[in-house]
Order: sequence, then structure tokens, then C-alpha cells
Amino acid sequence: MSNEAVKPPIRIGLLWHSAGSTNLGVGALTIANMKLVQGVADELGLDAQFQVIGMRDNRVSYAALKGTDAYAIDSLSLINPAGSWKAIRSRDCVIDIGGGDSFADIYGLKRFLFLWLTKMMAIWQGVPLLMAPQTIGPFRKFLYRTLARVAMEGTRAVVVRDSVSLTFLKEVAPKAHGVLSVDVAFNLPYESHAAERGGKKTRIGINVSGLLFNEAESGNNRFGLDVDYAVLSRRFIRAMLDRPDTEVHLIVHVQSAGGKGWDEDSSLADSLKAEFPDVIRAPNFEGPSEAKSYISGLDFLVAGRMHACIAAFSAGVAVVPIAYSRKFSGLFEMLDYPWMVPVKGVGDDEAFAMLMGCLERRDELANTASVGMTKVRALQEAYRDELRKLLTEAAAR
Repeated sequence: MSNEAVKPPIRIGLLWHSAGSTNLGVGALTIANMKLVQGVADELGLDAQFQVIGMRDNRVSYAALKGTDAYAIDSLSLINPAGSWKAIRSRDCVIDIGGGDSFADIYGLKRFLFLWLTKMMAIWQGVPLLMAPQTIGPFRKFLYRTLARVAMEGTRAVVVRDSVSLTFLKEVAPKAHGVLSVDVAFNLPYESHAAERGGKKTRIGINVSGLLFNEAESGNNRFGLDVDYAVLSRRFIRAMLDRPDTEVHLIVHVQSAGGKGWDEDSSLADSLKAEFPDVIRAPNFEGPSEAKSYISGLDFLVAGRMHACIAAFSAGVAVVPIAYSRKFSGLFEMLDYPWMVPVKGVGDDEAFAMLMGCLERRDELANTASVGMTKVRALQEAYRDELRKLLTEAAAR
């Protein structure tokens, strides 16, 4: 019979996480956050029992999350006392990551109300609630700001992943306990392919964002970019293919079943492969760790998806983000990483020249990212401190 002490269980709800999202960025948040929370639970001698609570996924769970309990939220479950209310009440504590950046008004009222009401379910039922590192806002209308303030001031802490969000939080919800940390996806586990870098051919990755490309092609440009993303992407691909010592890899980070959807990347990668037959179309990945592993073998990456950028940065790969919201500038400026195509102020020619210049200076970019990871580790400790407080309180209930 084992003499090992039995750890007391703690039931943790991972609100607005995902066990199988087609958006690998959301998956990266879930896997990395579970790893961080598990580490703190082990430190406190607790047996962490996770339940992922979020929208229904249209694919099987990632390999890293096989067997993890999950509860799918829909409109009916929100009004059913035996639905979302019970799922949240049955947890000892709830950690809400808000899909990374969904607690805002930019995705519409329905999504905002889903995120707001589930927070209030925890608050009204006395379940300790922590908002994990995420982007807060924008909330441009009075209704959004008022409801957001009530929810955020009712949580144990609101942990943000950039200093811009912290400033905004203090403005919108001055009584909330705000804590500055960093995106948890920097902690995403992966298999390093760094040994593949520096070969006879320079491996150039382009994370093609279907969201930005389709916005540019349609003329909608709802994010207000000064650069034409479609023009820039094609121009950079063509320039890289003209270099005999270069491989061009198209990286997909948001996938949908059958390659359909306005904001998914896989159908765009397929069409660009048809347009530029010499590119290497990377496979659709089974999960976010597999995507990061592939990215880790590149020499350089241009990325329109923030978590593809984070994957490269944390794997030591030189990366140039193509920003479409303040979540990019808030994060990378905080890490003293200046190489980014911003939303405003840079046109097509200047952006192309920036990409070409960064490619030639890629060793400098990679070294700067390595230095930035030191700051990432320090910022993550602030989040771990909040997790220790939350789990200690929840275990004592």
C-alpha cells in the first residue's frame, strides 16, 4: 500500500477556454493555462480537476486535452438552472480567460452578453472568479462599459496581458483589482525544431490570415489598416520565391471544417498555393503545440495571427507581426520588441521595405525575442501569485 498522501481535490472551471477550437490561438491559451494552473495546484498540494466551459467545438479535442471534462454553453443553457448555472456552481473556483480578447464590444452584443452573464453566474453564486491574462475592451458604448465594470469589480482579480489593457481597466472599473501579466500562450509546450534553422535554404514562414486577407479583398477593412494586407502578402511571397536560397512556408493558424469561413486561414492557404505553386503549404495542425513545433523550425515568420507570433517569439524565431488591433502593440511594446507592421501610419511600400529589412536583420530580431522572454517569465509570476491566492481560498471553502 502506498504511503503517498492523497491530495485533496479542487474542481476548477476553465471558463471561455476551448478543448478543440479551430482557432489554434484559443487552444494555445487553454493548454498553456492548464499547464500553469496545474503547476500552482501541485505546488499547493492540490489535485486539480478541470472542466473546460465554453462554446461547443466543431472538432475533436486536441491530443494534449484528451479526456478533459468539457461543458458546452449555448443560449438555452444560459437560462436553464440545470445548465450553465449548475456547471459553474459545481466548481470550487472559476478561471475565465475570455477567449483571449472577447470581453469587448468589437465582436457584437451577443458574444459580450455570453461572456458577461457567465461571469455574473459565478459572482452571484459565490464561486471565486479570477479573470486570467487577457485583453480588456474596448467598450465604446455606455451599456458595455457599465456592465463590464459590474463584472470586473466583482471578480477576485482581473489579470491583463498588456499595459494598455491595465490602463483601460483602471479607467472603466477603478475598484477592480487589476494585475499586469502576459499572455499565457508563451508557456505553450512544444517540440523544438530549432536544429532545422540555418540550413542551405532560408525557411521563411508566412502565417496568412484569412480574416485580414478577406477584409482587404472585399474593401471592408473594418480594422482600419493603412496597409493592404492582400497586396502586401502577395508581394512578399513573390519576392521570397524570387530568391533561389529560400523556402516559403504558408502557415495556417485558424482552421475550419472543410476550409470554409470568412475568417479562417486554410482555404486562403490553398488558393495561394494554387497561385504560387512553389510555396510549401504547411499541413493543418492537430493542435496548437504541433503548430508551434513547426514554427520553431523556421528562420523567419511574418504573421497576422497573434498566437502564431507568440509561438515564434517564445521559440526563438524572428517574427514580424501584422497588427490589426491594439492587442499586438500592447503586448510587443511591453516586451520592448519594436518590429511590427502597425495598424496605422505605414503604407504598402513602407511595410514591404520593413519586412525585407527585418529579414536581413533576423538574427537581431531573434536575440531581442530571447531577451523579451526574460520579461515574460517575470510577468507570468504575477499571474501565478493570483492563482495561489485563488486556489488557496477555493480549497478552504
